[in-house]
Amino acid sequence: MDESPADVQLVQEPMDSATPEVAASNGQPEYRTPEELVAKAIAPVKREFLRPHPVRPVSNNQEDGAVSESKEKPAQPSVVKEKKSKRQAKRERRQQQKSSSNICPEVAKTGDPSSCPYSDKCRFSHDVEAFKNQKLDDLEGECPFVTAEEPCPYGLACRFLSTHPEGDSGVKSARRNSSEVNGLRKDVQRLLWKNKMNFPKADAKVKALGLMGPANSKAKSSENKPDGDDHITANNCDAANGNGSSALVNDTEVENTVVLEENDDVEDASESNEPRPLKKPKCVDADDCSDKVEVGGVSGTEKVVCESSKQPEADSTAELLTPETDGSLKVHPREKKIIDFRDKLYLAPLTTVGNLPFRRVCKVLGADVTCGEMAMCTNLLQGQASEWALLRRHASEDLFGVQICGAFADTVSRAVELIDQECTLDFIDINMGCPIDLVVNKGAGSALLMKPMRMKGIIEAASGTVEKPITVKVRTAYFEGKNRIDSLIADMGNWGASAVTIHGRSRQQRYSKLADWEYVYQCAKKAPDTLHVLGNGDIFSYLDWNKHKVDCPELSTCMIARGALVKPWLFTEIKEQRHWDISSGERFDILKKFVRFGLEHWGSDTKGVETTRRFLLEWLSYTCRYVPVGLLDVIPQRLNWRQPSYFGRNDLETLMASDSAADWIRISEMLLGKVPEDFTFAPKHKSNAYDRAENG
Repeated sequence: MDESPADVQLVQEPMDSATPEVAASNGQPEYRTPEELVAKAIAPVKREFLRPHPVRPVSNNQEDGAVSESKEKPAQPSVVKEKKSKRQAKRERRQQQKSSSNICPEVAKTGDPSSCPYSDKCRFSHDVEAFKNQKLDDLEGECPFVTAEEPCPYGLACRFLSTHPEGDSGVKSARRNSSEVNGLRKDVQRLLWKNKMNFPKADAKVKALGLMGPANSKAKSSENKPDGDDHITANNCDAANGNGSSALVNDTEVENTVVLEENDDVEDASESNEPRPLKKPKCVDADDCSDKVEVGGVSGTEKVVCESSKQPEADSTAELLTPETDGSLKVHPREKKIIDFRDKLYLAPLTTVGNLPFRRVCKVLGADVTCGEMAMCTNLLQGQASEWALLRRHASEDLFGVQICGAFADTVSRAVELIDQECTLDFIDINMGCPIDLVVNKGAGSALLMKPMRMKGIIEAASGTVEKPITVKVRTAYFEGKNRIDSLIADMGNWGASAVTIHGRSRQQRYSKLADWEYVYQCAKKAPDTLHVLGNGDIFSYLDWNKHKVDCPELSTCMIARGALVKPWLFTEIKEQRHWDISSGERFDILKKFVRFGLEHWGSDTKGVETTRRFLLEWLSYTCRYVPVGLLDVIPQRLNWRQPSYFGRNDLETLMASDSAADWIRISEMLLGKVPEDFTFAPKHKSNAYDRAENG
């Protein structure tokens, strides 16, 4: 979820009186010099472009920042809604699906009500005429699927139906997302739902490391559920998983998710000699593991082998269960494939906004490495479609990784094995820096910074389970002033990590201060040659990039997070070594690309259009912080500068500079048509203040 959920949160401090012009004692406006403005972290906009900061009325019945297209309505008396039972809520959902606005996808593709295999039992409407009568007007532009060899997969439901060629009514195989991979297969999802998925490599490695404990190595034929922290949705870890892309549309799935409690009380084996408490027995094979033999190796470690297991997976785990005496059969961490991150432009995993369409935009603008949004291991092991959507990869992402987050070695190693089996990727990143309370309270994210032995167990288990490179994302420390990561850098390579990214802030600090790059340099100099060290924090121009590379040659590269959200053309600036005074028209063309990519990813029907709009608005809540180069007295712009209210060089540039959600909606309407009635939007990423000491 930066990178991690919190890495994408912006500090949007109130402008109050911090504008370039303030009232002097004689009542006349006093102009501050550019140097004075920079000293106060205010963007030094040229005087001729400044305007008074607009004052907007605050509505009491909406959240801060929320806006509505409809006119303000008088406040209604609060009414306590009757709580509905699950059965009643389900019945109402089915009735809504049966309405003419929700036409059956199969009927929409063909236009023939008899084409649905479920017939009258279908939960969607088959009334084609009623659907056409109430369907919204088509949008301007061309259907994103019209150039495909196959017909549009949305048929009658497409909002660009008028651009479909004549006679385009039948579809044999939808081409939607044909350039995307890493989907969750239905048979695998059913196994995960029923907790019948086996993880032979992960379980064997965890046992070999002694991290599962004697209690959990017993037979688990009756129970074989994924381990880990309780249900955590990446959607709640918003600073900005992936999918992001599905996080906004799948909030309702939370209530139906099975909450697992197996490892809540797990203690790290290296921290305590006591076995983990027996809650739900586990074993390598869920079918028959009653007889066990302990095999001792030269190293003195003990491994548990299931003699009675006759499953095919037994052969695949033979190498992992081989005694230490035959060490030549094992792959040493240094022998594994290593990705050369040196000098590559790395787009950080950004929750919600770092979705697949946004990553495609960044690839067009010069990004070399991309990473999916942070996904929770427990949710992946439960087969949640919304979480698996965060792992989707587009064909243009030639160097791609996924980021996962978990609290325990067995959870993470199982998720790693499953991802390696089902997905096409180049590396797997483990988030150990997410500062969000929901994650930290479960022992994951930044909480691992206080438990180095648990970090060791997770990295060793994950790297020993798969041959894909394992990278790690951390912060400088948990509590500010108690830096501990530098003492672990030298060990991370030995544990099996191929690279480590260091965000130059502590968990407690959040975004209240600039990133501590001197400490990042210190860590990079302590790292072994085999471990790539990547820096992260506040890069917003090619000068920032050059400075960090020159000041610390030991750094392999720098990860770009919030800078890419505000101006994704930062990758182009770094590659071309220039400050790009991009015009409003060029910026609008970038938004057009995002919309097209979004419609290809989320769909060209009404639901897909509105999902694309939501993610566009989330992104616009960041892009408004950009100040054009031609309007500044001092360049380049710094990421921590606050923007005064200013006029652009044309109306579109002025509109793009607005921090009002109503103006963001106007921009979305220029690209996706009018918003629905009673449409509201509030940015998910609130400002961050210095966290309380008790919260870390």
